[in-house]
Amino acid sequence: MEPFIAAWKDAVMKNYANFAGRLSVGGYWRYFAVSIAISIVLYILGAAASIFFILYFLYALATIVPAIAAGIRRLHDIGKPGVNILIGLIPFVGFIILIVWFVKAGDAGDNAYGPPPVA
Repeated sequence: MEPFIAAWKDAVMKNYANFAGRLSVGGYWRYFAVSIAISIVLYILGAAASIFFILYFLYALATIVPAIAAGIRRLHDIGKPGVNILIGLIPFVGFIILIVWFVKAGDAGDNAYGPPPVA
């Protein structure tokens, strides 16, 4: 579990609003898994006590910017501009396109957005 939490802290939360650079496919999906796990736990606890639902809402609100930044940096890793994150706003199809791009292996060497990510 340590690599997941380390990825969550290092790859995304330390770069809270960093929209430049690149994020590896593994780093992105480890961040996503930890974020979803935290959300699920807070949501389930929210059914028992309303304070946890408030914490769930605050967590969701606080992680909007880092999630967008991670998605943009993930797109940079495959050589696409960050504005392509808006494709996710297209109903049904946009979400599928983003998933396909997010699982795609990043460019092996340097690209227009910098050197390849370490992890």
